[in-house]
Amino acid sequence: MSSGDGPGPGLSGNLVYLLKHAHLRMAELTANAVTPYGIDGRELGVLLSLAGREPASQQEAAQRLGIDRTTMVAMLDALEGKGLVSRHPHAQDRRRNVVELTDAGRETLRLATDANDAAEREFLTSLTPKAAEQLRNSLQKLVLPPDD
Repeated sequence: MSSGDGPGPGLSGNLVYLLKHAHLRMAELTANAVTPYGIDGRELGVLLSLAGREPASQQEAAQRLGIDRTTMVAMLDALEGKGLVSRHPHAQDRRRNVVELTDAGRETLRLATDANDAAEREFLTSLTPKAAEQLRNSLQKLVLPPDD
């Protein structure tokens, strides 16, 4: 390896650099994995946040993902245009829109999740299974709120 290759010693241990480039690599693998199903990685995140729960309002879905309401509306518009989610007024509060996966949305989610899982396995191939589990657990501790 020549002196121009790689990040160099100053960056190779820098956590921000490492997390950014790990994210970029994982995002690329995810995009390649889910594109055949007509969605991108962000849309997969929205579908995952809606799956297996009671129907959520647009605002609740945005809060789950930590994104602003305007961005969520645009993403839901796109997913609704693809026939993957439906929105309708809440039964008790007509001011709230409830968002649900359609049958096509559930099937797309199933296929895209399988493809994404394969992309994650590819991303983690240089780690032992134990190290991969430790990485996931450590990131969960850093990112997710603690259980009470």
